[in-house]
Amino acid sequence: MGMIGGGIDAFIGAVHRKAASMDGEIELVCGAFSSSPAKSQASGEALGIPPDRVYGSYTEMIQKEKKLPAGKRMDFVSIVTPNHVHFDPAKQALESGFHVVLDKPMTLTLEEAIDLSRVVKKTKGILALTHTYTGYPMIKEARNLVASGSLGAIRKVYAEYTQGWLSTPLERTGQKQAGWRTDPKRSGAGGATGDIGTHAANLAEYVTGLRITSLCAQLNKVVKGRKLDDDASMLLAFDKQATGVLVATQVAAGEENNLTLRVYGERGGLEWHQEEPNTLVVKWLDRPREYHRTGTGYLSTAAKSVTRTPSGHPEGYLEAFANIYANFAKAVRANKPGKNPGKEFDFPTVEEGIRGMAFIEAAVLSSREKQKWIPIPKS
Repeated sequence: MGMIGGGIDAFIGAVHRKAASMDGEIELVCGAFSSSPAKSQASGEALGIPPDRVYGSYTEMIQKEKKLPAGKRMDFVSIVTPNHVHFDPAKQALESGFHVVLDKPMTLTLEEAIDLSRVVKKTKGILALTHTYTGYPMIKEARNLVASGSLGAIRKVYAEYTQGWLSTPLERTGQKQAGWRTDPKRSGAGGATGDIGTHAANLAEYVTGLRITSLCAQLNKVVKGRKLDDDASMLLAFDKQATGVLVATQVAAGEENNLTLRVYGERGGLEWHQEEPNTLVVKWLDRPREYHRTGTGYLSTAAKSVTRTPSGHPEGYLEAFANIYANFAKAVRANKPGKNPGKEFDFPTVEEGIRGMAFIEAAVLSSREKQKWIPIPKS
């Protein structure tokens, strides 16, 4: 693995490195860890990367790695930069024969996402998008339960992601994460909508197997002077006549990372909380509710295959992240050009990336327009 971004003072880069290395399948061998060559070198030294494999820019890294022998050069690149530095390095990497792991949202705009999809198709490269929460065992279990038909036809979906960390104008204090996430030039058109709303929307589609066909949104800028939304509420219409509600807010004081999904069908429903990820609550119309737990023998193969520890031993965010990297690594090794590796190996791909960008742009447009219901085109 090569890495773009994720220097020694970055949050998400360290998360990616830990997740990638968890199963012993992936080794970090090079990087362009910062737009500052000096900071990139310092980061590489801290990570134990040989100086000749630490680069001053992502273009330099891609071009020099391409010239190395097949057994030495990187196999793929992990891009962990702010949103405005997603498209170009991903495009360069794919066109140079390297696979890509990319943080979400996939690009700055929907137009870029569509262009990147064309590059993936043309190069036959593999792209994984780190919608982390799809990696949890109990989310796999929830998805399997819905797909089995046990709950009946899905009628209602509630997806909520509530945080409180931006309840004050943190971006004005020099805090790096707040700075770029509230800047339209680096984050894109959506604030909370793009940062966490896309996670909630993706999780709703992943578990139910349904697609959001249109939405009606209200986006708010609660903190005075903030340039992007920090609070969003919306109604959702899914295919097959299901409906839903999505809430994404970063100004809910006291909340941490309270991502919650509730799904209701004709015969039963389910409920999952990211802050208590090892438990899936299954509710039935005509019998007592059940509590399904990670690591237990009665779970589906889908859930068991991404579980590392016995029941009662918590698995969390890093393990969920690692499941995406592990499945991506299997796809790279199998490398069947022309196939959809995400469907075979179960990780988000460029298709989910396009849907995420379409979701953001529809929500922003809906919030601005008098005509509130905005369709989301099929990817």
